[in-house]
Amino acid sequence: MSVTPSRVAIFGAGYVGLVTGACLADLGHSVVIRDVLADRIEALKRGEIPIYEPGLAELIAANAERIAFTTDVREAIDGADFVYVAVGTPPTYSGDADLSAVWNVIDELPAIDRACVVVMKSTVPVGTGSKVRHRLDERGLVQVGYASNPEFTAEGTAVADFLRPDRIVVGAFREEDGDAVVALHAGIESPVVRCDVASAEMIKLAANAALMTRISFINEIANVCEATGADVVRVAEGIGLDRRIGPSFLRAGIGFGGSCFPKDSLALKQLAANSGYHFQLLNAVIEVNELQKRRVIGKLHRHLGSLRDRRVALLGLAFKPDTDDTREAPSIVLAGRLLAEGAEVRAWDPIVDGHDLYGVEIAASPAAAAAGADAVVIVTEWPELIDVDWASVGASMRTPVLIDGRNLLDPVLIRAAGFQYEGIGRAAGPPED
Repeated sequence: MSVTPSRVAIFGAGYVGLVTGACLADLGHSVVIRDVLADRIEALKRGEIPIYEPGLAELIAANAERIAFTTDVREAIDGADFVYVAVGTPPTYSGDADLSAVWNVIDELPAIDRACVVVMKSTVPVGTGSKVRHRLDERGLVQVGYASNPEFTAEGTAVADFLRPDRIVVGAFREEDGDAVVALHAGIESPVVRCDVASAEMIKLAANAALMTRISFINEIANVCEATGADVVRVAEGIGLDRRIGPSFLRAGIGFGGSCFPKDSLALKQLAANSGYHFQLLNAVIEVNELQKRRVIGKLHRHLGSLRDRRVALLGLAFKPDTDDTREAPSIVLAGRLLAEGAEVRAWDPIVDGHDLYGVEIAASPAAAAAGADAVVIVTEWPELIDVDWASVGASMRTPVLIDGRNLLDPVLIRAAGFQYEGIGRAAGPPED
């Protein structure tokens, strides 16, 4: 399908904004990315990408002639056919989404005397679009359209998720605005879901809630497996082959983190509460996830007793592989709990430098982190950990205890290497003869 080039202004140079801008440029559009952080914009102009996302730096470099960066609102807006809002909406203390950055974008838009479409890419509560539409009308910007085009990209696979998505969701008040946003994605072969703005906003929140529910469900099953001697890996395989269920997001572990799931779960929970509805299932999903992160501490107690003056190595700081994002990462919770109990904490991650983790010593390799340790905890399923010489690592430890928080390693091989191995939802020891 041929692409009619458009000019797109993107407000926000974070994960969503940079990936959206790079991918739209790759589709043939002219993109200007604006951010309030001057240092970030200057770094981007020098070709320095402030986040780690596989393929993103290469995509931006390949489309450099179609991507510009600025801190100036008018420069970004000049001639734009679309204004994408891709700013952060972090949770407030009440759990509501903080929309201050969204409103800053809307309020600082200059008087626009031509047709263009404001497109909401940020994750916002249901009803935000109607409020933005009202604000635009109040300012006399009736010729400016509005559409909701939520993102469904996962950190670590964001570029592929944008260019080869499961679906493209477009909600609009006016049919022609939705048509324009759909046309902007020409060249991407994917089902398109057209709907009203409120439904598009809810699709994003509901999709994440469904994924979080699956994660917490399999973690609950894992905990029951530990109590009964079943193996959650085999259980997940067995139920995942049911075509009504499928295998996705059925991997037990120490809980989800990142910039989306925790934030969006709180936002949807608060949205329901503000609407007079108690979302019981989502409350349970959130509680299970929080408790799951802390179950590792209980496993360490069973093997080591008191953790005071014990040395524990955390392998992996990012909330998932192929990203440098530590927001709401289980590693942060674990490090905090270990330090509070008087343990010495060392950590390793191939991407995250960990300089902001107060009290945690950062090691250059998994082996260096584990040397002299009483226990190793695999927190992030980095593939590099599979090829570690675990027999050598175990020999360097004071007590070779390994808590596999992601069920990454083969229990038989790790026990053969001399470790006391414990995974998530797996038998604590080898089966009895």
